[in-house]
Amino acid sequence: MVSDKPGTVQYPKIGESWRANWENIRTIFSYPAEIRHAIYTTNAIESLNSVIRHSTKKRKIFSSDDSVKKVIYLATSNAAKKWTMPIQNWRLAMNWFTIQFDDRLKDHL
Repeated sequence: MVSDKPGTVQYPKIGESWRANWENIRTIFSYPAEIRHAIYTTNAIESLNSVIRHSTKKRKIFSSDDSVKKVIYLATSNAAKKWTMPIQNWRLAMNWFTIQFDDRLKDHL
């Protein structure tokens, strides 16, 4: 919960960050819900970071640098198999992007 009321803020740093960056953040809310979902679920870097965090968080201590590298390699290899799955609502999102930003997409499609 993010709130301005004293004593009700569960994540104060998130609230501070949102308020400080609101001009940039609010842009995403101008898109329809399906488009927002397609955008935030296709962030490859965030996905990769999540896979690495998840695999290394399970193990508190590694015996060597090589063991860390092996865990990360195996985790990313397993995750890469899932990355071939189609993105939910991608066709809808792409159609919407084409209508909204046709002039910017012409050279990339």
